[in-house]
Amino acid sequence: MSFFDFEYAGKRKQTRRERFLAEMEHVVPWSGLVALIEPYYPKAAGGRKPYPLETMLRIHLLQNWFR
Repeated sequence: MSFFDFEYAGKRKQTRRERFLAEMEHVVPWSGLVALIEPYYPKAAGGRKPYPLETMLRIHLLQNWFR
């Protein structure tokens, strides 16, 4: 983080999205969920690589919360 970023971060108001994502980061046990799902998640074999597991898990949970 640069000095400008640090100074700017203190002056601007936090958005609802930023508050929600910070709360989600605090509440959800990401490492435990990733470890639980990882054995069943597809590996890169031939063809296109799958998206990272944690990214897909976050997207899935966001979709369910805002449905």
